[in-house]
Amino acid sequence: MRERYLLGMTALPFVVAAFLPGALLAGNEVTRFEDPEIVESSGLVVDDGLLVTTNDSGDSGRVFTVDPATGETVGVTQWSADPVDVEALAPAGGGEVWVGDIGDNRAERPSVSVARVPVGPGSRDVDVPSYELVFPEGPRDAESLMADPATNQLYVISKGVFGGSVYAAPERLRADRPHKLTEVGPVLPIATDAAFFPDGRHIIVRSYNEAAVYSWPELDEVGRFGLPDQQQGEGIAVDPLDGTIYASSEGLHAPVLRISLPPAVRSAMKPPVASPTPSPSVTPSVTPAPGNRVDTELPEEPPAERSAWGWALGGLFGLGIVVVLVRALRPR
Repeated sequence: MRERYLLGMTALPFVVAAFLPGALLAGNEVTRFEDPEIVESSGLVVDDGLLVTTNDSGDSGRVFTVDPATGETVGVTQWSADPVDVEALAPAGGGEVWVGDIGDNRAERPSVSVARVPVGPGSRDVDVPSYELVFPEGPRDAESLMADPATNQLYVISKGVFGGSVYAAPERLRADRPHKLTEVGPVLPIATDAAFFPDGRHIIVRSYNEAAVYSWPELDEVGRFGLPDQQQGEGIAVDPLDGTIYASSEGLHAPVLRISLPPAVRSAMKPPVASPTPSPSVTPSVTPAPGNRVDTELPEEPPAERSAWGWALGGLFGLGIVVVLVRALRPR
């Protein structure tokens, strides 16, 4: 009888493990880049419900617009025949993106450059001006470009092994002169992409295997967390309308993932609750001026996928203990 009860307990470890947190949080796959020309996606932007990406060094200056419903390319913008090392994109508004020709693996370029490029459905060849940027301490490798949603001011993040730095470009750029970048503060090492949240009060910076959220402009770290495994994750974007986070990777037919922030990070990002004040009898209607930041509530995250390994290993470990007990209690 004791053996029967103990054997019945073999299911218990698996039941318990099913309710424990998973060992690995995974992103939800939204789509895949079906275009065989997109093989080294580096940089990602969400624009009017479409995904915008570009290949890094080795390709001509092309920007791809992709329909996330199908993964198919619906538009290509050819903006340069011979860029040096394109590594990043940032939203520019009005159906345009900033393209960052900012890669410098050997740290030998006297300046890097950015260009504002139209994107969207359809193919187009454009001739757009480029703007030179110069790092204050000499050449730096960089793969991350951000644009403030309120001012459209650009920021470049260096890809340092022991830590990256955020650099601000001047608010106004001119094509007839180089512009000196100004260092703002430190972020995580090996930064491969970054983006502002719609509230303008936070940014997210990613490396190959983790991401961190920082307050802006203080650059206080709100939280850091691991990212799902990707072949070579070099893209992250935040939807300017609802704050949804997407991550992309290099590779043929690479998936684009929807990333869920850990609850603690989401909670820390919520705006402070204002003290209640008496309401006047008549409240005037005010329309925010264009360009002003608007606090956007982060979207409710769906339950994150989690690895079955935690469940399986926990269950097998418990099963082994039960089997040992059964054998120990068996009459000899």
